[in-house]
Amino acid sequence: MASYVLHTSVDCADAYGLSSWWRAVLDYEDDPDDPNEPGDEECLIRSLDGQHRLLFIEVPDAKRVKNRVHLDLRPREGSRDDELARLLALGAASLDDRRNPDGTGWVVLADPEGNEFCILRSDAEVATTHGPDGG
Repeated sequence: MASYVLHTSVDCADAYGLSSWWRAVLDYEDDPDDPNEPGDEECLIRSLDGQHRLLFIEVPDAKRVKNRVHLDLRPREGSRDDELARLLALGAASLDDRRNPDGTGWVVLADPEGNEFCILRSDAEVATTHGPDGG
């Protein structure tokens, strides 16, 4: 017997706003049977194939410390640095640049509410070199 992850939950101040931001970052969609609306206290988004889901839940507590769990993102197309530029343009904040001179490494970012996540190299970049960022 085993369990599976139904969805990953993210506590936040604005469920609709943060779910909309992550929907753009990940190219996810709302559940067609339960679309998200401004003012909703819980907003679910899912991958286009329905395999991964994120649930944003409004809580009264402000974020105070570093996340104990975070998302590692890998670009589907282009490079890590191209995706970094896109995420920064969407409103992510750069927290820690862990890129190495040889091209390996990652960048630690924060979403608009301060939740940390990382952007890694693309599969194509990993295939050309090996290093401390999953390849």
